[in-house]
Amino acid sequence: MAVIPIWPGSSSFSSGSTPFGFYDNDLDFQIDSDKVANFCARRLGYPIVDVELQDLNFYTAFEESITTYGNELYAYQVRENFLSLEGASNTVDVKNTLLTPTLNRIIDFSQQYGVEAGVGGNIDWYDGLVGLSASVQDYDLNAWAVEQGYDSGDIEIKRVFYEAPPAIVRYFDPYAGTGTDLQGLLSTFGFGSYSPGINFLMMPLSFDIQKLQAIEFNDQVRKSNYSFEIRNNKLKIFPIPKATGGKLKIQYILKSERAAAAFQDGTNKITDVSNVPYTNPVYSKINSIGRSWMFEYTLAIVKEMLGYVRGKYGSVPIPGDTVTLNQSDLISAATLEKSNLIERLRTYFDETSREKLLESRTKETEFRKQELNEVPFTIYIS
Repeated sequence: MAVIPIWPGSSSFSSGSTPFGFYDNDLDFQIDSDKVANFCARRLGYPIVDVELQDLNFYTAFEESITTYGNELYAYQVRENFLSLEGASNTVDVKNTLLTPTLNRIIDFSQQYGVEAGVGGNIDWYDGLVGLSASVQDYDLNAWAVEQGYDSGDIEIKRVFYEAPPAIVRYFDPYAGTGTDLQGLLSTFGFGSYSPGINFLMMPLSFDIQKLQAIEFNDQVRKSNYSFEIRNNKLKIFPIPKATGGKLKIQYILKSERAAAAFQDGTNKITDVSNVPYTNPVYSKINSIGRSWMFEYTLAIVKEMLGYVRGKYGSVPIPGDTVTLNQSDLISAATLEKSNLIERLRTYFDETSREKLLESRTKETEFRKQELNEVPFTIYIS
C-alpha cells in the first residue's frame, strides 16, 4: 500500500508555491501563508491527529480564499456602481479607487425621452412638406417617404402642422369680434374713432384674452374644425382641401437612426459586468476583518481537501482491524461552512450598501428630530 503523506508540522513558504501566484510576491501573504497552514492543521487535530496534507495544499486553499473574497467584494462594487461604470474606460484598474456616482447613463436614458417629446435627445427631427390635392383627404406617408429616398416604414411622424390659423392673426378682423361689442366698448371709453394701433394700446389686456377666446369659439361653431388622425403613417385630414397646391408641414424621425443610436462603439469601454477592470486584491491592504474571514474560508477549503484525500482510501488497516475514515463528515462540514461564510460576507456587504446607509442616515435624522422636540426651550428673563 502507498505511503500516505502526513503534515510534518511546519512549512516554509517560497514564491511559486501557489497554483496561480497571484499573491506570492506580497510580503504579508508570504508571512501569513505558514501561519495559516499551522492554524488549519491544528484546527484539524494536529498533532494528536495526523493530517494527510502538505504545505502546498494549505497555500492553495489560502490563495483561493483571498481570490474568493476579492470576487465577492468586486461583484458587490459592480452592482453598486454599474450605472456609473457602464461606458467608462476599461483600461484603468478601478481597484482601490473611490468611485463617485455619476449621472452619465441616466442622462443617456433621459435623452430617449427627449427624442419622443421633441425637447432634446440624440436623434434628429426632420421637416417635410406633403403636397395637398383638391378633394383628397387621405395621404400615404410611407409612399411619401419612398419618394424622399427613405425605406418604406422608416419614418415615424412626430408632428403634423394642420390646424386653423391662430386667433391672433385675425385680431383686427371686424367680423371676428362676435359677441364682444367692440365698437360700443370703444365709444364708452371715448376713443371709438382712434386708430387700431391706439385702440390696441388703450384696451385692457383682459379684453384681448376674451376676444381671442371668442374668435376660437366662433371658428369651432361656424367652421369645420381643423384636425387629423394618423395610423401606420396613413394620414387623414379634416377639413378636406378645396384646392390643389397647398403644402402640409410634418416633422418626423428615422426609425433606423433611433435603432442605430442604441448601439455605441464599446471599444475600450465597460459594456457589461464581465469587463469591469478589477484585478485581484492586494493582500497587504486587506484589514483584519477581511483576513479573519479568509482564514476561516481557508480552513473550510482544507477540510474539503482532506475529505477528498481520505475518500480515496476509505479505510486504513490497523493491527487486527481497519479504521473507516471520516471523509463524508469533512466534505459535508466544509460545504456548509463555505456556504455560510459566503452568505455572511454578502450580508455584510449589503448592510454597507449605499441604499442601506442612506436608510440608516434617514432613521438617525428622524430620531434626532424627535429627540430635539422633547428638549424644552430655554426661558430667557430680561
